[in-house]
Amino acid sequence: MRVAGSTSPEHAPTTSLRRRLLGGDEIARFIVTAAAAGILIACGLLVYELWVSSGAARHEFGWSFITGRTWDPNAGEFGAWPFVVGTTVTSAIALLIAVPAGVGAAIFLAELAPRRVSDFLAFCIELLAAVPSVIYGLLGVFILVPVMKVLVDGPLKAALGWLPIFSGPFYGVSTLTAGVLLALMVLPFIVSVSRQVLLSVPTEQREAALALGATRWETTWNVVLPYAKRGIYGSAFLALARALGETMAVTMVIGNSPQLQASLLAPGYSIAAVVANEFTEATGDLYVSALIALGLVLFGLTVVINGLARLLVASTSTRATAVQ
Repeated sequence: MRVAGSTSPEHAPTTSLRRRLLGGDEIARFIVTAAAAGILIACGLLVYELWVSSGAARHEFGWSFITGRTWDPNAGEFGAWPFVVGTTVTSAIALLIAVPAGVGAAIFLAELAPRRVSDFLAFCIELLAAVPSVIYGLLGVFILVPVMKVLVDGPLKAALGWLPIFSGPFYGVSTLTAGVLLALMVLPFIVSVSRQVLLSVPTEQREAALALGATRWETTWNVVLPYAKRGIYGSAFLALARALGETMAVTMVIGNSPQLQASLLAPGYSIAAVVANEFTEATGDLYVSALIALGLVLFGLTVVINGLARLLVASTSTRATAVQ
């Protein structure tokens, strides 16, 4: 006997689906799924295009294209290793400078500065993040390079000139100068993201530590920073991605020399810079294919470095959890 107003079992799924559609659940699920799939499709098409267009260079040089140290378009010799080193070293210098400075500034803005001062400085920092890279390049040429000449030829060489990485003549444009300029460029990203993450830490966490007798700094160091560490790691990943792919600013201050040098004071070259400098004047299919292959190498380098960084963070988090 069927009860009045009841739904038969065979019609229940249809009714449930109709309700979800009318409520927007299925539509929203389709939209966000399509958005996620679009990212994968775009990434796949990018890799496919780079792979196909770089076929001539890959068939001509194979893996020696990555390990080769000679870049001579006139002789038809193309090796990417000096550019891989230049990209990696400049990004590493940028992170070594920007991460401690950025996290320290974010701690001040989130934990110590008055709210009005913090909001005003945060607004200024966000403006710095919006400055075009070519403007940073001009500032690097006219301001940073002269300052670096004074600092390097004086205090730095006097203290560390005996090290191979700080040996040799210094002309202003160099791998070190490019790394410092990159640090200035990625610093706003680290400060802005880290500040927001620190502000999102629940107030109860701070109050509980202070109630137990912890000082303001102990609360920040032992409670707030561990709580927000994943967000701070995320800001470092964002800065790393920006540093690896930066083009114009690095091109203007790195020196653009394809010779591999042990000293950071010597001119260098990055992958993005060589593509920007030489793509418009590249003649011949092999030359163009080699430049596109550099783009493929840069894509792979970005994936590998970010993957290693995430593995490092995951292993650190696992050890910290085990200790607790």
